[in-house]
Amino acid sequence: KLPGIAPMLTCQRVIDALFPTTLGGTCAVPGAFGCGKTVISQSLAKYSNSDVVVYVGCGERGNEMAEVLTEFPQLTTLINGKEEQIMQRTTLVANTSNMPVAAREASVYTGVTTAEYFRDMGLNVSMMADSTSRWAEALREISGRLAEMPADSGYPAYLGARLASFYERAGRVKCMGSPDREGAVTIVGAVSPPGGDFTDPVTSATLSIVQVFWGLDKKLAQRKHFPSINWNISFSKYTRALEPFFNKYDNEYSALQQKVKEILQTEDDLQEIVQLVGRDSLSEDQKCTLEVARIIREDFLQQNGFSDYDY
Repeated sequence: KLPGIAPMLTCQRVIDALFPTTLGGTCAVPGAFGCGKTVISQSLAKYSNSDVVVYVGCGERGNEMAEVLTEFPQLTTLINGKEEQIMQRTTLVANTSNMPVAAREASVYTGVTTAEYFRDMGLNVSMMADSTSRWAEALREISGRLAEMPADSGYPAYLGARLASFYERAGRVKCMGSPDREGAVTIVGAVSPPGGDFTDPVTSATLSIVQVFWGLDKKLAQRKHFPSINWNISFSKYTRALEPFFNKYDNEYSALQQKVKEILQTEDDLQEIVQLVGRDSLSEDQKCTLEVARIIREDFLQQNGFSDYDY
């Protein structure tokens, strides 16, 4: 295994600018129903700089997979300098909610094994698992039928070990054999905690494993701010590893990234004051900070997931 040195560019500004991931990284996208997990997964499949995309629909609604099958053939991307359909580089593993539970458990392993096959060919692969919560529910159901001892919320005691063994299959590797080649598998797992509760066992276990966390916020989604990634709770542990890559293009990247995060954090603190005593009580500097934060939020971080012009 090799360390990650290059980013997986997603064409999602909030991700690439504030919470980047590497080729070979592990990412989690938890969020309540309606926060946009599936749209983010599909956007990564459409616009990321990966050579191959493996999209696993694990226990999700059938209309979402039908949407992928109808949309993707109409979209194009550049492959080796040629414009080709996105379906040319996409592998779909469809396992909808009305299919057998045992197949739902197997679908995630099928997807990651397929990704490893392409990785061993020297390609950079992105695997989208939508969603790992449905996979964990399948584990719980099978565990119950086998009369195994239940743990937290009825999930099997080995849930954390299964999640860890799945995410550990991501990474950038030097392949065996000849010719010399390097490949990578980047895993992005969508998590669907009930009611958006991040203390759910699946979300908690996933958080202790992954290196990048893109937490979706129901309040942002209700305000129609998409992608609804909450910049105050999200994080990326790859930021320092990617600094040399970004500094080749702009020496101020790290400083600007930190400054944007500080402005957005300051805005949250000031909003509490505004709600208590009103905007007029703020100093001119604080009013300016609020205006700059609004520009960052609405003009930079907010993005249309369905139109090419916003990428």
